[in-house]
Amino acid sequence: MPELPDLEAMSWFLNQRLPGVRIEHAELPIPFIVRAPKEEFVAAVEGSAFGEITRRGKFLLFTLESGKQMVVNAMLTGRFQYIAPKIKRRARTCVVLSLANGQELRYVDSRPMGKIYLVGPDGLDRVPQFAEMGLDALSPELTEEAFAERLRRHNGQIKNILLNQKFIAGIGNAYSDEILFAAGIHPYRKRTILSDEEVSKLYRALRSVIEWAVPRIKERIKDELPLEEARDFVRVHRRGGEACYVCGNRISEITAGNRVTSFCRTCQR
Repeated sequence: MPELPDLEAMSWFLNQRLPGVRIEHAELPIPFIVRAPKEEFVAAVEGSAFGEITRRGKFLLFTLESGKQMVVNAMLTGRFQYIAPKIKRRARTCVVLSLANGQELRYVDSRPMGKIYLVGPDGLDRVPQFAEMGLDALSPELTEEAFAERLRRHNGQIKNILLNQKFIAGIGNAYSDEILFAAGIHPYRKRTILSDEEVSKLYRALRSVIEWAVPRIKERIKDELPLEEARDFVRVHRRGGEACYVCGNRISEITAGNRVTSFCRTCQR
């Protein structure tokens, strides 16, 4: 699943290529991905040029010259390709935008679960889940004090709270593991027993992990958007059975509810 670092790097990649480029033709091979009538979507995007591509939480927002925005929630398996038209389309290619620069922007979703919304300048609050999101994990408003105050509103296991987009937006399963590892906090600890010092460590880990991950992903996607997330550099997620790079003991991995949690029992007590 694309998470904040993946989407932050993806918006960087697309912002180097799309702004000012006009959409000449729109095709919807799997139209139900777009949550607007097909004719309305095609009419809104064809002939319009891209503006800036931004991100909030796990949403990508494509500004169009027409004043509309394409708001994309890629869910588990949605991916973009910026690619030459001659390249064979992959199965489950849902949307194809033919561009004036000779390239295509394709949205591929192998399951397909993602959703693309078309809204006006004031329509973001009508996008499902958008208005309910908490502060973005990279928002300047998310100070350590704001983080601690928001955290106090939530009970339960700390990993589940990090995954709650109403708490803060953008963190998913992979980077919640990385953040908790960096903070030295066990994923199944209850929020109510975290000390003030541990909450402070968790906030600093949140910031440092994102700042560490984004440039590494940018380096790996600088020439092409991959169909899988760049995760070869992560320290703990999906590394069950491997040696912890800090203490050398084996990393544990627990699967529950179709979610894999990876952690070091020695470093995260």
